[in-house]
Amino acid sequence: MKGNDKLLKVLNDLLADELTAISQYMVHSEMCDNWGYEKLHKAIEKKAMDEMHHAEWLIQRILFLEGTPIVSNLNPMKIGKTVLEMVTNDQEAEMGAIKAYNAGIQLAGEVSDQSTGDLLTDILKMEEGHHDWAKKQRVQIEQMGLETYLGNQAGEAGE
Repeated sequence: MKGNDKLLKVLNDLLADELTAISQYMVHSEMCDNWGYEKLHKAIEKKAMDEMHHAEWLIQRILFLEGTPIVSNLNPMKIGKTVLEMVTNDQEAEMGAIKAYNAGIQLAGEVSDQSTGDLLTDILKMEEGHHDWAKKQRVQIEQMGLETYLGNQAGEAGE
């Protein structure tokens, strides 16, 4: 089924966002692992895995719409040097994703592609969850202080 060219471009732009998010989350996750923050490492790693699923779903949709997935485009990453910078950068990236998915959903409605709109809505809900998680981490850092927060992140993920 041939998809709308404008919507296919948006899907590829979203794919670039997801591929960038995967890389940024993976770097942040591995930095936390290197520093011994196992809980934070696992939590961020899970977000990278979610982003991988989003990329997979976008690729599937682009192919279904007879488009060509462009997997070679990455946007600039913002790698934090501290945990607070990481969480802040990730939260800002998620806010950008939320705006982009809302715009994509609107376009899908305008071109009468309900299935693409539904997919983008499902991903949007997950992105909102990622944003909320980052917001909660920032609130915890603010309320309990960075040292206490990081002390809580140092244990095993299953604790």
